[in-house]
Amino acid sequence: MNVLWGLVVTVLSLLSWGGQALSTFSPATAVRWKLVEPEDDVEPAFWADVRGEALWDTLTLWTMVVAGISLTTDQPVWAYFGLVGGGMYLYFGGRAILTRAAMVRRGLHIGTAQNLRLAFVFSAVWAGMAVVTIVAAIVALEA
Repeated sequence: MNVLWGLVVTVLSLLSWGGQALSTFSPATAVRWKLVEPEDDVEPAFWADVRGEALWDTLTLWTMVVAGISLTTDQPVWAYFGLVGGGMYLYFGGRAILTRAAMVRRGLHIGTAQNLRLAFVFSAVWAGMAVVTIVAAIVALEA
């Protein structure tokens, strides 16, 4: 079961961390791949926010990738990375959902309806992954 969950965590967190790293280092590619909206299609404050968020996430979200790889390879250190990475992803997912919902309620244009739905779904998946990983890490550390 650990190997399977480790693979799930690795793949899902690589999607997030990799997308944020691409958005940080090659925003034009991220736009072309539809990972982010074009700058001209969203509010300037939202664009600035996602630029800063992408850089910060590139610097921090690798922790869950390490947790997934460590869990897959049965390294006990996975639990510590799972706690830290889980906390990061729980914050990341929750912030993404609540911030975007507040901006939409205020009538700010922050992307197409389809891209917003995808952002909400993936943010919820990452937050859910975080909760499961945190619980699993606590159980592993108590054993």
